[in-house]
Amino acid sequence: MRSAKLYLYQIPMDSGVILRDEKLKERVGYVVQLSDDGRQGYGEIAPLPGFSHESLDELYQLVIERCQQWIETGNLEYSSLPPSAAFGLSMAQMELTGELPQEGNYNAAPLCSGDPDELLPVLEKMSGDKVAKIKVGLYEPIRDGMIVNLFLESIPELKLRLDANRAWTLDKARKFAEYIAPSLRRRISFIEEPCQQPSDSFTFAIETGIAIAWDETLQDAVKQPDFRLADLTGAKSIVIKPTLIGSVPSCVSLIEQANALGIRAVLSSSLESSLGLTQIARLAHWKTPLVTPGLDTLGLFQRQLEIAWPGSDLLVDTLDAHSLIWQG
Repeated sequence: MRSAKLYLYQIPMDSGVILRDEKLKERVGYVVQLSDDGRQGYGEIAPLPGFSHESLDELYQLVIERCQQWIETGNLEYSSLPPSAAFGLSMAQMELTGELPQEGNYNAAPLCSGDPDELLPVLEKMSGDKVAKIKVGLYEPIRDGMIVNLFLESIPELKLRLDANRAWTLDKARKFAEYIAPSLRRRISFIEEPCQQPSDSFTFAIETGIAIAWDETLQDAVKQPDFRLADLTGAKSIVIKPTLIGSVPSCVSLIEQANALGIRAVLSSSLESSLGLTQIARLAHWKTPLVTPGLDTLGLFQRQLEIAWPGSDLLVDTLDAHSLIWQG
């Protein structure tokens, strides 16, 4: 017998989390639980403030309608829903049917800043490539360039992923690159969206030899009905954030297109709770087994939710500790 529940969670965040110039004091989202014949599947639906175009309030009735339809017919239709809802419902269905493998890739690229010595113990525990991530674009590009250069000089085996969130003009991006030795630039796996205009990011990559990755540009492009990844040129990597992209099948399609084109696909976080993060880690192990995912965001939370991230010391809330807002 099919049944469903919808929970609302509210988890306090670290005081320093800033999204689009606003502090994020708590992470709020839904968790849908689908049950059928003793089996359960969970999915997190958590639009990211400042990045998602949909809100929780807008999704409430839509999600309930789809859950009721599934209870009555066994058919869960999510393809037409906004990205966060499509991701959460599709993930719950995949977990319920056993399609999502249990094993996960928890070898997340750590987010770092400041002292390279603090990064060394983390890298030593990593298997495979020693990959870390640095946020750039928050300060002057010259300062960012000097910090990136310092990390690459100090740790010869280190590869860096940089995230600029379209912070720079082309001139500022060029200034950043001037402070990174040309011999070290090849160890920058990619920089996500360095410039405000995608065409400027492309120019930056050609001029500097620093690889770029599409993130926001990909999110915009996939909304087009005739989208093909082959038409989105200029990047050696794409960053797939399921909460901002859409359903699991949509994400898998992007990964397969990227593989065919020789483009690296990196699954990444949109500040999901530990429940959603562990599911993306399982998807990463399944579909991008040779690529370290970008899932090192749990440290920004004060608590975990239902499913613990391996090795985390944060206390774990059960779903029952949060609000059950609908069941059917």
